[in-house]
Amino acid sequence: MSKWKCKLCGYVYDDEVGEPDRGIEPGTNFEDLSDSYKCPICGAAKSMFTEI
Repeated sequence: MSKWKCKLCGYVYDDEVGEPDRGIEPGTNFEDLSDSYKCPICGAAKSMFTEI
């Protein structure tokens, strides 16, 4: 499992936690999210995240 940080706002997506309130189950790898995934805080594209 890994964590990915939004370059624009600093939001961290954690694979172990997911985003259940947005329908993304815990254990969902960031790489497996659709290319249309957007940061829930600032709306940045998936490509704006870097692995930390």
